[in-house]
Amino acid sequence: MTSAVADVHVEAKGSLQVKPGPILLMGAPGVGKGTQAKELVAKWGIPQISTGDLLRYNRDHGTPLGLKAKAIMAEGHLVPDELVNAMVAERLKQPDTANGYILDGFPRTLGQAKWLDEHIGAGPDGPGRKGGGGALPVIAVSITVGYNELLRRITGRRICPVCGTIYNIYLQPPKVDEKCDLDGTPLVRRSDDTEEVFRERMRTYESQTAPVVEHYRALGRFEEVDGAQAVSAVAAGVEAAVERLRSSGTKAAGTETKTK
Repeated sequence: MTSAVADVHVEAKGSLQVKPGPILLMGAPGVGKGTQAKELVAKWGIPQISTGDLLRYNRDHGTPLGLKAKAIMAEGHLVPDELVNAMVAERLKQPDTANGYILDGFPRTLGQAKWLDEHIGAGPDGPGRKGGGGALPVIAVSITVGYNELLRRITGRRICPVCGTIYNIYLQPPKVDEKCDLDGTPLVRRSDDTEEVFRERMRTYESQTAPVVEHYRALGRFEEVDGAQAVSAVAAGVEAAVERLRSSGTKAAGTETKTK
């Protein structure tokens, strides 16, 4: 697999005083995790690694792993952890992961988290040699936003079907109700931007993520950042959390800090 899987390659510009290493960026649907991941990629010059992108890359390029995944998905089954883990392992061999990377959508379960920790620490040439990140362990930063605010972000979203401009009827409404400011086209709502779908996605996220949070919290490698702030403030909070976690190493088990 080539380094084309990495979303962006840029020169690092940030003021981070430590090597980022592997960072698991967590957050419920609607917290702005994708926006923050792009901020970190641009600031630190490290790739964002998404399991969705890895699955599509392997499938579209007909790799052995991709062919296996394609056959499983064609039968209507979920791709098993073993196969996803193998794709991640291949991606982490790429040289652009040497200083670190942003993990998006992985590890999603406790089993995946344990596999990742073991994989990164099991290299024949020392800790981290198999998993990039400069021999550093995974740290987890969770962006948190209250349920009602997330509900407004999701259910208020509207999109112009012509130009693709995104609005929010609660937070960033168009000048004329339900019409695009740029071309006057009636706005549309995605079929999954409903309270019912959101509620189910939150249940799934919380049930899967809670064990992962507890795993990294117990290792002293977990912090929360308040996501109900301006994008720049959230980005500063994430950077500060990463710097604290990297500077302090593994804190006493069970400790946690919350960034405002």
